[in-house]
Amino acid sequence: IVRTADRLAARLGVPVVPAYASAAAPTVPDAVRALAARGRHRVAVASCFTAPGRFATECAAAAPGAVSAPLGTHPALARLLLHRYDQALRTPATTTAPAALAPA
Repeated sequence: IVRTADRLAARLGVPVVPAYASAAAPTVPDAVRALAARGRHRVAVASCFTAPGRFATECAAAAPGAVSAPLGTHPALARLLLHRYDQALRTPATTTAPAALAPA
């Protein structure tokens, strides 16, 4: 996620703080507060959620500005998932590979 944030910052020419919905820091509210402390009061959240739900709702509530919609059913997402699945099938199984991804 850090690499994605760096790319977004380079493209937009503004500070981008990678943040997380759970299990890692900073959280979205913490990142928004950190940006506000740096004088950035117009904050947008570019979310990577695949569907609406609790995390997407909580992150949107923390943002004082625009929030991108969940990725949803965009055809590019479906193509990416299929590509990753195909890659997994071509990769030798590891000791904990899920049965659905193990080579036939």
